[in-house]
Amino acid sequence: AELGSLHGVPSNAVAPALLTYRSVGIGVFGAVMRYVGMPLEKIALYMNSSQVHGKGQFSQAVRLTFQEGAMGPYRVVGPSSIMAWFLQYSVMGVAFQFFDQALSQALGVQPVWYGPELMTPPPEATSSESNSKETTEYMLRSMASRTLSPLLAAVLESAVSNRAEVQRYFGPEKMSLLQRRMDASTMTRLIGPAFAPNALRNVIMCQTAFLLTPITYKLYFPQEQKSKSTLFWYGLGLNVFVGNAVGITQQALWGRSLDYLNEHGRIHYGRVIRQGLQREGWSAFFTIPKWFSRVLMNAPAQGTLPWFYNEVLPLGEGAFLSATGVLLQAGPTARETPGILIARTTQTNPSRSFSATSSSR
Repeated sequence: AELGSLHGVPSNAVAPALLTYRSVGIGVFGAVMRYVGMPLEKIALYMNSSQVHGKGQFSQAVRLTFQEGAMGPYRVVGPSSIMAWFLQYSVMGVAFQFFDQALSQALGVQPVWYGPELMTPPPEATSSESNSKETTEYMLRSMASRTLSPLLAAVLESAVSNRAEVQRYFGPEKMSLLQRRMDASTMTRLIGPAFAPNALRNVIMCQTAFLLTPITYKLYFPQEQKSKSTLFWYGLGLNVFVGNAVGITQQALWGRSLDYLNEHGRIHYGRVIRQGLQREGWSAFFTIPKWFSRVLMNAPAQGTLPWFYNEVLPLGEGAFLSATGVLLQAGPTARETPGILIARTTQTNPSRSFSATSSSR
């Protein structure tokens, strides 16, 4: 309410306005970063597929990526991919915020810390035995909220992005041919094949960016060392060594599932996993080169997301709320006819008939 009154925005409009601002900001940030890093994405896609094998897999992936020239990786990017990138990141941001706020309110717990809250000292633990039952119950409700929020947000994100990712993997022409001969349901055709590993990967990355990073930084990072710089490197480190180390297994399953689909016309995850293990063992789903290629693709956008979300976006919130306040205040008068507007301003202050249209705060 105080933030809204400071910028001339009604208290009930502050939350939707900030939600819109943060979501659009994340969407633009994600789309730009992903487009610039498209060659890295193609390398990671090939690395986590069955199209490379044996020794020198990274060099094989690089050759496949640039087999059509230096601009080859960008030829698979169409307007649908750019829109999907924007929606992927904006939906991830708005979905997590929405589910986090809604579930936190429904379960009576505090939402995840955000922005300047990360720089303040962690709350003191309650040691009273009389409050132990209350504390345990609160923790269980909080855990339920923290578990469901990234799960729901990631499933929604994959529903937006998975089909475009599959198109970038195969290319638009091959994707069209595959769609015609694919033995799949209408839902699979809408959201794209290999949806399950895509969603699981996004659950892992969403938890890392929006839960693990802010919560552990707030609670356990030395207070005297908290700063924008340390948050940036801390978020990047967790993304590289935790999020991607786990998420790479699902990325590999996704790529191998698409190769299986291309060969057989449908996906059987059990067969895909068994086939990979029989041929290459655990290295079918995790190797240092696979992890490294995923980091190269993911870290520039996803790894810097906690820093951008918590440190860069808040810098423009005041200006955005001020602009929103101006638009909301101008709204009612802008929709009135000139005669009614002149009559109102004349009655309000006859001596300043036309200049009285500006609202006072």
